[in-house]
Amino acid sequence: MKSPGSIAGCRTGRRSYRFHLLALAVLAAATILMQNAPRANLAPPHAAADLGEVNINNGFAELVEAVKPTVVNISVTGRAETREFTPFGNNTPFDEFFERFFEDFPGMTPERSPRQGVRKTVAVGSGFIVDPDGLVVTNHHVIEGAETIEVVLHDGTRIPASLRGTDEKTDLAVLNIDWDGPLPYAVFGDSDAARVGDWVVAIGNPFGFGGTTTSGIISARGRDIQQGSLLDFIQIDASINRGNSGGPLFNMRGEVIGVNNAIYSPNGGNVGIGFAIPSSTAREIVDQLKEAGIVERGFLGVLVQSLNDELAESFGLTEPTGALVAQVNPGSPAERAGIRVGDIILRFDGKPVDGPRSIARLVSLTSENSKVVVTLWRDNAEVNVFADIASQQASMREDPSSSSSEVDVLGLSIRDISREDRKQFNLEDDVQGAIIVGIEPDGVAARHGLRPGDIIQRVDNAQVQTAQDARERIDQLVAENRASVLMLIRRLNGASFVALPLS
Repeated sequence: MKSPGSIAGCRTGRRSYRFHLLALAVLAAATILMQNAPRANLAPPHAAADLGEVNINNGFAELVEAVKPTVVNISVTGRAETREFTPFGNNTPFDEFFERFFEDFPGMTPERSPRQGVRKTVAVGSGFIVDPDGLVVTNHHVIEGAETIEVVLHDGTRIPASLRGTDEKTDLAVLNIDWDGPLPYAVFGDSDAARVGDWVVAIGNPFGFGGTTTSGIISARGRDIQQGSLLDFIQIDASINRGNSGGPLFNMRGEVIGVNNAIYSPNGGNVGIGFAIPSSTAREIVDQLKEAGIVERGFLGVLVQSLNDELAESFGLTEPTGALVAQVNPGSPAERAGIRVGDIILRFDGKPVDGPRSIARLVSLTSENSKVVVTLWRDNAEVNVFADIASQQASMREDPSSSSSEVDVLGLSIRDISREDRKQFNLEDDVQGAIIVGIEPDGVAARHGLRPGDIIQRVDNAQVQTAQDARERIDQLVAENRASVLMLIRRLNGASFVALPLS
């Protein structure tokens, strides 16, 4: 059960819901009718941006008519273990009815194997076509763990889809569908130009009903809903619900300025607070997934912190803006560029930096081998340095010493403590453990306050002498399906216990 006021992905169908029998029957009948209905002609390929600004006084019909053919429904099948078959539990008078009903409509509901205790799961979501050759954008969580993926066009045509690429950190995925001839497609707009109060239209597949249009306004910008440092969400009041995940958020020109992603809900339904991934982020991620199937993130190699009024004044700034450099990783692009501890990063590649999350997002979305200008505040003046951005993945794999090790499940890289580490971090000779030398800026460890230079001294109450000790203990906890790992972390100002989730 979700706690009051929880943030939830707007997906549906992965769990065993207690859905009304009448609603199930209606949905099943609707599916049969849709599959047997004559096909409508698909609109010709077009860019929705050709629509021009829609006059809101005339309603949304013109906009919806132009962009709706670009929106698709997504059906995903998978398998999950289950102990319960019917909404009323096992061994009830309803068992026989549900078994017959599920057998008649296998695509609608879970289907259990009595011997294995496994059920077939069907999830529904939304997406939109971004290329006339059949590239579809959706959310990662919509297709996560899928055995088969099917895309349903606006006229009811069902097409098998394959996964082109997915990125869990930004919850985006790109699919391929094969279609004879070009398809209508949507185009990305400029989410940075969208203002609070602007009208928006969301189209998607809430609760599996498909082709549903809602309207509203942008309620806020730059929302942090604790889903990773790479995302600053657009908040909207247009109704979105489970199944809207991955669907497009259109502006009044018919451009996609967001990908609907999550809702704030105390009861699982819409309460007028939804969140969309801005197109400024989605466009860059989608381009990389289209080309390579993966996202290569940039790496600068600094540990930064936010500024308050007192810190800003002490550094000669009139306001607490930027990101204060607290540590520069040895051999990193930052060190080679001449960035120092005590510098304040004001701009990155010409874009303003307003805090740690801002710089983490900008760096991560920068391509490897890019040369960027980093504007610093140093000695009461602005200074420009040039940084050659490295690959975050490659930096995490680098072996700083012969005893380095990685623990990817926690989003960090660790190694044995070296002589250089003891000198740099002022560690006594008797201090043992594994030192954190790299950390994913949007990973679980970073979100719980861990940073390079921290020493892992205990894992699940077991003493850690080396990086290998830590890795083996964490791997054992993962194999045991433990929900979290308790670690004792030492840093300059003392030691404290931190519990990190493992799933």
